Amino acid sequence: MKRIFTLLFLVFTLIAGSMAQSYQKTDLGIKTEINSIRVEIQFYSPTIVRVLKSPQDKIYSKESLSVIKTPQKTSFTIKENGDVLSVSSPIIIVNLNLKNGQIVFADRKGEQLLAEKVSGIAFTDFNDAGNPTFSVSQSFVLDKDEAIYGLGQQQQGKMIQRNLKLNMVQGNTDDYVPFFQSVKGYGLFWDNYSPTLFSDNQDETSFKSDVGDCVDYYFMAGSNADGVIAQMRDLTGQAPMFPLWTFGFWQSKERYKSQDETVGVVRKYRELGVPLDGIIQDWQYWGNNYLWNAMEFLNEEFPNPQKMVDEVHHLNAHMIISIWNSFGPQTKQYKELEKIGALMDFQTWPQSGSTLWPPKRDYPSGVRVYDPFNPEARDIYWKYLNNGIFRLGMDGWWMDSSEPDHLDFKPIDLDNKTYLGSFRKVRNAYPLMTVGGLSQHQRATSSDKRVFILTRSAFAGQQRYGANTWSGDVTASWDVLKNQISAGLNFSLCGIPYWNSDIGGFFLSRFRKKLDDAGYRELYARWLQFGAFCPMMRSHGADAPREIYQFGKKGDKVYDAIEKFIHLRYILLPYIYSASWEVTANQSSMMRALVMDFAHDKKALDINDEYMFGNSILVCPVTHAMYSKDTEEDFSVIRSRELYLPAGSDWFDFWTGERFSGGITVAKEAPLDIMPLYVKAGSILPVGPKVQFAAEKKWDNLEIRVYDGADGGFTLYEDENDNYNYEKGAFSTITFTWNDAKKRLTINERSGSFPGMMKERKFRIVKVSRVNGIGMEPVEQVDQTITYDGGKVTVKL
Repeated sequence: MKRIFTLLFLVFTLIAGSMAQSYQKTDLGIKTEINSIRVEIQFYSPTIVRVLKSPQDKIYSKESLSVIKTPQKTSFTIKENGDVLSVSSPIIIVNLNLKNGQIVFADRKGEQLLAEKVSGIAFTDFNDAGNPTFSVSQSFVLDKDEAIYGLGQQQQGKMIQRNLKLNMVQGNTDDYVPFFQSVKGYGLFWDNYSPTLFSDNQDETSFKSDVGDCVDYYFMAGSNADGVIAQMRDLTGQAPMFPLWTFGFWQSKERYKSQDETVGVVRKYRELGVPLDGIIQDWQYWGNNYLWNAMEFLNEEFPNPQKMVDEVHHLNAHMIISIWNSFGPQTKQYKELEKIGALMDFQTWPQSGSTLWPPKRDYPSGVRVYDPFNPEARDIYWKYLNNGIFRLGMDGWWMDSSEPDHLDFKPIDLDNKTYLGSFRKVRNAYPLMTVGGLSQHQRATSSDKRVFILTRSAFAGQQRYGANTWSGDVTASWDVLKNQISAGLNFSLCGIPYWNSDIGGFFLSRFRKKLDDAGYRELYARWLQFGAFCPMMRSHGADAPREIYQFGKKGDKVYDAIEKFIHLRYILLPYIYSASWEVTANQSSMMRALVMDFAHDKKALDINDEYMFGNSILVCPVTHAMYSKDTEEDFSVIRSRELYLPAGSDWFDFWTGERFSGGITVAKEAPLDIMPLYVKAGSILPVGPKVQFAAEKKWDNLEIRVYDGADGGFTLYEDENDNYNYEKGAFSTITFTWNDAKKRLTINERSGSFPGMMKERKFRIVKVSRVNGIGMEPVEQVDQTITYDGGKVTVKL
């Protein structure tokens, strides 16, 4: 009997030992081998889990370019139930099938969020420029009607990113981020930088990358879109504050050809009394194409660049300037970069040494793209930029071709060597590294000016570098205007909050008469209205100038519509700057797809031409012609724009104060100078003074508009408007709260302080109704005017 018991004990011990050896516990989670695949599950936080997979005989070691988070100590439990191993944090349950390797993610209630497809992983041998590695793929299974968003910026006009294929290689007008988030409240980041195919159909959703030593992805639970974005920024970096002046109006064109012309544009705006905060100097200030991107003013039309910058500043404006990621063969940078092997060999812009169009290819420019993955190359880049331009007092950078331009593509081009391996291996992270190199160097050089980089491409994590991405050289048309809305919203849903487009479109090829075309003038006015509700409001383009005075004079319909919305942008600066603080402090987003605030309204989930700007304003751009046909204008009949007011809130027409219930479609009259705007019930909206530039007047007499119908709140943020002292606590916040039942507005005690802060100010309080809701004009008969000295005040309305 004793012998039988001993045998049974040995058998049980062997079985238990076999089970115990099926996985290994680590500090972050577990690792195991299943069907010749190494699998590792790592908790980076209770809400973020990393999954790594590689062939059994491959030892992987990868340092992410996007992820900067150090895994935090996270408590987790491990349970076995048959073939399933459950590794659980307080927020996420990760179920790993030890037999087939499938991973299923669930919430703490056990509700499934996302599942890998069974046998959905593949490693295919691949020779990457002489380096034996793999092409890698992983497939997932989504719910049939599950809405997902993100994947960067595309121009196809889709809001929900289902039933499509994307060949993810950075381009001029397509910025790819291999990240999506679901209406179910989770996000997935595929951490790979090589050309990647994203594919979604009813059977599977997959990422397949050309190069990868391992499958490496992050699953994050956020419960809603804001929560997912917070996790993505926790993982890849937070967004710093931009200066106040970046939120004003910006004028540019391709290109101002002399310093007198550049300064003259600013001076003309001042003479007209039209607000302006920035002017942009585009390319060729360096001279010919062989001196491409010399980072010096070598063009004879710019004889005194210091004077130019000083004159712009004297006119109370700011200036940013075009820089590229490639260099002509006669530049100092080219020669120094060539010595360290930090120039790549493929066709880029410009292809000819001649500036004539079309390019004379028999006179090649010799321009080559540099390697920003090389830290020494990034040092060289900044050295010349700092010595040549930054010391002039330049306020920011227009980093063009940051994807970069790759012309006459040949597959062998991707064999180019970078500091981190083949160009193929790191292709899509190029904008992250080149923007990051500039940002980090400027930040190390000076903290007097906040970094501001306008750039044409982006990758996961780029929000941490003080960059605002624009949508590339898009063509002017109504369809393209509409497509910008979903492009910007899906881009923001990747956790990168700052985005804009060329107001009016870059190319005017579809409008033969250019500015004399009535259809184009109407399109420009509508695009500018949309631009007034983007994180940056910037007019730019080729083929014809875009300054306001090119569209007539005061009293002309188009001119007046343009001027009206520039002024509207400026009176909303207290709201906009406070929204930017919410981005930095609370991981918010300025352009908000309707899924972010109305996820439970199924009608709102796939609307691609409306969005929230901040937490209060519903923006409904006009995206089709109403008052022009061919070359004729006809303003005799006022036309309307149909729009949907999301359920779950009442809404106030911004222009009239009329109140509507949510969950309905309405028709709003939209003359040329009106874009439909609605304010959510419960909102508190600060309205600032009319100014010629952002910091012209103090916010010492703000109008505070209260939209009743729900409880609400707003936090007014203020600081020194530039520099990084806010990171040391030099800022103040004033929180307003509205109790709808008691009709009581509380202005709470001011928190914080900064040099130059107003000790006392007035607030003009208005409860908005149809009687006084008159849009952008200040309300003459306010409900109450109070003097605020930083102490708590309660107002009954």
